[in-house]
Amino acid sequence: MEKNISVAEAKATFSECIRKVEAGSAVLITRHGKPVAALVSPRDFEHLKRLRKAGPESGLASIAGGWENSEELVSILDESPRQGQRNIPDVEY
Repeated sequence: MEKNISVAEAKATFSECIRKVEAGSAVLITRHGKPVAALVSPRDFEHLKRLRKAGPESGLASIAGGWENSEELVSILDESPRQGQRNIPDVEY
């Protein structure tokens, strides 16, 4: 569950915001009604970092470990030889 609060409210109730995040919620902080920041759990933050690092070119395998019980897949992928980027032929339209 996500809670939206203003910057001023976040400053005034920071400890409460942290408790909400610890309980599994995310807190979206807004300024003049526009989102500017978010408080999320460390697990969600690590997931976001992994997704950003993967980027659109890295493929689905690069985000392995982003879901529960995927450790075995991560170790298999880490041990597999890399083949590099695929050559994609130019297509005329």
